[in-house]
Amino acid sequence: MDLNDDNPARAFEQRRPRLLRIAYRMLGVIAEAEDAVQETYLRWHQTDRSAVRDAEAVLVRTVTRVCLDILKSARVRREQYVGTWLPEPVMDVVEGEDLTLSLMMALERLSPLERAAFLLHDVFGQDFDVVAAALERDPAACRQLASRARTHVREARPRFPITERRGHEIASAFFDASRNGDVNALKALLAHDAVAYTDGGGKVSASLVPICGQANVMQFFADLHQRLGPDFFQCVYQGLVDGLPAMVAIDPRGGLQITALGIEEGRIVEIYVVRNPDKLEGVRRFLG
Repeated sequence: MDLNDDNPARAFEQRRPRLLRIAYRMLGVIAEAEDAVQETYLRWHQTDRSAVRDAEAVLVRTVTRVCLDILKSARVRREQYVGTWLPEPVMDVVEGEDLTLSLMMALERLSPLERAAFLLHDVFGQDFDVVAAALERDPAACRQLASRARTHVREARPRFPITERRGHEIASAFFDASRNGDVNALKALLAHDAVAYTDGGGKVSASLVPICGQANVMQFFADLHQRLGPDFFQCVYQGLVDGLPAMVAIDPRGGLQITALGIEEGRIVEIYVVRNPDKLEGVRRFLG
C-alpha cells in the first residue's frame, strides 16, 4: 500500500514500531519515546501530504527533530539525576539491531547530532540525504558526524563476541555466585577492570557512583549477600535484555531489579543494575 494514500492514520501506524525504535534509541526512555512518536503523529496529520513523495523520510525526519528537542531538556534532567543514569530496559530484541545496553551507554557520550546521524544511517539504514534533512545539515557534515560516532561506538563493541548460549552460561554462573556471596567464583568471572553501574534514581537504594575494579565489584556483591542473604531476590526471568544476558529478580516487597552483563573474552566487564521502579513498568508488563 502507498503510504501517501487518503488514510494518514493507517499510513502512520504502519511505521509506528520503527519510529518508536528510533525514538527510544535516541532518548533511552520509553515514555519519552512514546511522547516523541505521538508528537510526530500530530505533525503528520498537519502535513500537506499531497506534496510528500517519501512518507517514511518525512516521518523519520520529524521524529528525529522531535527527539532532538526532547534531548535538550533531557540533558538537564540527567545532570540532576540522583546517581548513575541508565537507559530504560527493553525486553524485546529486534533482529538486526545490535545496539546493546553497553552501546546505548556509549551513545550517551555523543552529542545529540552525532547520535542521531549514527542511528539513522548505521542502525536504521537511512541514506545521508534523509539524515541531512532530519538534522538540517548538509550530507557531508552528516557523514562526519556519523564517522565520529562510529569511532566511539566501535570502542564499545566486544572485539570477540560470544554466543548467546555461552553468554547465558556466564550469566547463570554470575547470578549464582553473587546470590551466594561466593567471592572466589566472582573473581573467576569478573575482568580486572570490571565496572558495575546501579541505577536507583533516588527512589530505591543504589550506589551513587560506578563501582570500578574487580576487587571493588566483588566486595560490593559480597556485602549485598551478607546484608540481604541468598533468598532476598528471587529470579523471575532470565534471558536477553537490551541484547545482553540478564536476569530479572523480585524482592519480598514486589520490587523488581534487572541485572544485565556485558561480557568480553569470556569475562564480565560491565554490570548494569536497574532498580529505579519508574524504569521497570515495561518489564512488569512483559512479565504479566
